[in-house]
Amino acid sequence: MPLTILAIESSCDDTSAAVVSDGYILSNLIAGQEIHRSYGGVVPELASRAHQANIVPVAHQALKKAGADISDINAVAFTRGPGLLGSLLVGTSFAKGFALAREIPLIEVNHLQAHVLVHFILRRGEEERVPRFPFLCLLVSGGHTRIILLKSHLEMEMLGNTIDDAAGEAFDKCGKVMGFGYPAGPGIDKLASLGDPKAFSFSKPSVKGLNFSFSGLKTSFLYFLRDRLKEDSEFIEKYKADLCASLQHTIVNILVSKLIRASEETGVREIGIAGGVSANSGLRKAVKDEAEKHGWNLFIPELSYTTDNAAMIGITGYYKYLKGQFAAHDIVPLARL
Repeated sequence: MPLTILAIESSCDDTSAAVVSDGYILSNLIAGQEIHRSYGGVVPELASRAHQANIVPVAHQALKKAGADISDINAVAFTRGPGLLGSLLVGTSFAKGFALAREIPLIEVNHLQAHVLVHFILRRGEEERVPRFPFLCLLVSGGHTRIILLKSHLEMEMLGNTIDDAAGEAFDKCGKVMGFGYPAGPGIDKLASLGDPKAFSFSKPSVKGLNFSFSGLKTSFLYFLRDRLKEDSEFIEKYKADLCASLQHTIVNILVSKLIRASEETGVREIGIAGGVSANSGLRKAVKDEAEKHGWNLFIPELSYTTDNAAMIGITGYYKYLKGQFAAHDIVPLARL
C-alpha cells in the first residue's frame, strides 16, 4: 500500500494543501491573499482570517485533484513554524482535527527545512533527479538568508545566517522607496533586465565567515537615492531600470560569493538554492554560471516550488514518517523555531 500524506502550509499569507504519495507529488494547491498588496505587506490578522476561510476548500480540492479519498490518507503533515502565529494556528488546528478524526499520525514540519527538501520532490513520468549527500543549499527569502549543509534528509547544519536583514527584505524595502508594490522583488527583477547592472555601486558589507548582512546595503541604497533626489526630483523615474539592475546585481553577488566560499570550504559540489528569492532570474543565472565554472551538480527549484507551498511540507513529512517522527496532539505552533 502506498504511503500517502496530506500536507498543510499556512505560515504566512498563502493557504496551501498537497497530497504526497511515496515521495511523489499528486497535487499542490495554493490560495493566495491579494488584499495585502494594498497595505504594502502582510497584515497578520487579515491573513489568519483568510486562512480560516480557505483551508477547508483548499484541502478538499487537493484531495480531489490527487484522486485520493480521505480514507487513503496515512498521516497529516503541517507547518509548525516559523511564521505568523495566527496563520500557523489555523493550519495546526486543521491538521490536528483531521488526524484525530481519522486516527492517523500527525507530523510537524519546520518551514525552513521544508524549503530545502523541495529538491527531493518526485513527479511521475519525469526524471527522478535529486541531490546526493552531502548537499549544500542557499535558502533565501523575505525573512531568511542561510547556507545549509544537508548530511541526510533530516540532518541539517546551518553554516551561515543573516545577522540582520534578509535578502528578500532588502529587495522589498529598497523597492518600496522606488515605488514598487508588495512584494517588490518580482517587479525589480523584471525591470532589471532592461538596465545596466554596473550603472551604480552600493555598499557590500564585510561579514566574517559564511554569514550575511543586508542592512548596510539597504542603508547605502536609501542614502544614495536621498542625495540624488535632492539634485533631481525625477532621478528614480529616469534611472529606474539601472537602479533595479544595480541593486539586484549587488544582492546576487553577495549571495553567490558566499555560496562559492561554502562550497570551497566544505568541498561539496552538490549545490542548490531555495526560498522565494530563488525565483529571481539574476540569481538563477548567476548560480548556473558558477556551476559551469566550478563543476557543481546544481539544483534550482521550479518557480511553483520557490514560494510557500504544501508540497515541500508533504515531502518533509514523508521522510519524517519513514523515521517515525510523529507529533503529539498537544503540540502548539511556534512563530520562531
